[in-house]
Amino acid sequence: MTISTPGRAMLVARRPGAFPTIGEALLEASDGAVITIDGGEYAETVEVTGRRVTLAAAKGTSVVIDGRGADRPVLRSTGGALVLRGIEVLADTSSAVVADDTELVMDRCTVSGGRGPAVMLRGTVAFTVTGCVISSAEQGITVDGAPGRIEDTTVEGVTGDGITIGSGADPVVRNCTVTGCGLRGFYVYQYARPVIEGCAISNAGHEGIAVAHHSAPVLKRCTVDEVGGSGIAFGPGCGGSVTACRVENTAEPGIAIAESATATVTAADPAGRGTSGDLELDDMLGELDAMIGLPEVKEEVRALVDELQVNEWRRRAGLPIGAAAHHLVFAGAPGTGKTTVARIYGKLLKALGILPRGQFCEVSRRDLVGQYIGHTAEKTATVFEKAKGGVLFIDEAYTLSRLAGSGGDFGQEAIDTLVPLMEEHRDEVAVIVAGYTGEMVDFLAANPGLASRFGKTIEFEDYSPGELLSIFGRMVSAGDYELDPDAAPVLTEHFRLVSGDVNFGNARDARRLFEGARKAQAQRLRLLGRMPTVEELRALHVADVEVATTR
Repeated sequence: MTISTPGRAMLVARRPGAFPTIGEALLEASDGAVITIDGGEYAETVEVTGRRVTLAAAKGTSVVIDGRGADRPVLRSTGGALVLRGIEVLADTSSAVVADDTELVMDRCTVSGGRGPAVMLRGTVAFTVTGCVISSAEQGITVDGAPGRIEDTTVEGVTGDGITIGSGADPVVRNCTVTGCGLRGFYVYQYARPVIEGCAISNAGHEGIAVAHHSAPVLKRCTVDEVGGSGIAFGPGCGGSVTACRVENTAEPGIAIAESATATVTAADPAGRGTSGDLELDDMLGELDAMIGLPEVKEEVRALVDELQVNEWRRRAGLPIGAAAHHLVFAGAPGTGKTTVARIYGKLLKALGILPRGQFCEVSRRDLVGQYIGHTAEKTATVFEKAKGGVLFIDEAYTLSRLAGSGGDFGQEAIDTLVPLMEEHRDEVAVIVAGYTGEMVDFLAANPGLASRFGKTIEFEDYSPGELLSIFGRMVSAGDYELDPDAAPVLTEHFRLVSGDVNFGNARDARRLFEGARKAQAQRLRLLGRMPTVEELRALHVADVEVATTR
């Protein structure tokens, strides 16, 4: 190894006159030294503090720094700058590379093994990692607050998360491959703001890209394939954007966005010819496809969209089209996604240019029925007027019919008021009525003209135990919890047993069970008598789930 120092050159190699170790050579190196290392294996650990040093493998050679068995990082730098070029680092009981407030450059390096992050980058000083391979570690690369770039780098075969970005960090991660991770491909948390562009994530045990704790990444042209969780998942309070990303062969939904998250999703248009309406339509269809289960419902909605799209094209071409009503009947048990699909349907109609606003107005019997003769017609007409331009969704609509109420019930007046309004304003509003399949048959018979106002009845089947397990898993991820894998069979068996119950609530039951498991975890942690660790706060045990299933 040759060291560039003022007026002096040094060598570390297995030959006379050379320094035998990197550590001994560093003792003689001045600030700014460029150290070229002869090929070979060096069984040692290296620590640099407050200096600027370059360690580079000699051209055409293989340099391995083997720190396995040591109880400290193989390469550690605090302050200053450290450049690593073409170096292979082996670790097992500690991290391979740790940079604290260091201007770190890693170029064409290979890192294998390590407990905790194989590469840890902390502080506020910029770093650069290019052309590296990180493998067979507990975690891949962790960025804690530091800015910088990770480019053309592969993280593979790690038992935990591939690339973790937290504490407000805003690095650019470009054209990287993350594959074979036991947990998540990317984990973005604690107000992080990275740009992740052109990356390929595959074969992760959980989500491809998970976003939590008010983070807001910018995701561009990424692909996520063959992961155990959702392809991309935004937790509560998170923002950011997803642009031209492809998600395939993942758990449903492919892209999961918590209710309080503000992330936006824009579809890809490779030829650059899409209009904003086309992109919005793709977004909404993607949101529909991302829902768990409901294959027949998705097929029915897509068929409706196809028909409406062709009608719109015919209208633009000056060709005749048949009269089309956009009113639908959604029949099925509670908790099967009827409300969510209705919301998406309104957005689809807006994207197609059929409805001007696409807003969603959800009402029930109490919003339509008054307390005296004439009051119901007034309330119903007011609600209908408010819904113009979008969707009027009437949940449990069967409660309006005389068969569901008493003899002089004013619900019938609401139905009789709706029937002519639905015909007169069929191009201005989409009315969707929802309820149990049997009861909706009675509802449609409540007025001679009511059934003919609806173009189609879409049946929502109960979720299977496997689908409910996926829904439960989505809730776990959205809440930033980790579920013990051994809890899966407990949950599946519970859902199998309760699915035949007359009061079975499908996804609502999954939500109640999740909340019950959270409460059980809280009670368990409270008994520890100390502040739980982050891992303990995130962990849902089998026992927590078992407690929830017995309540």
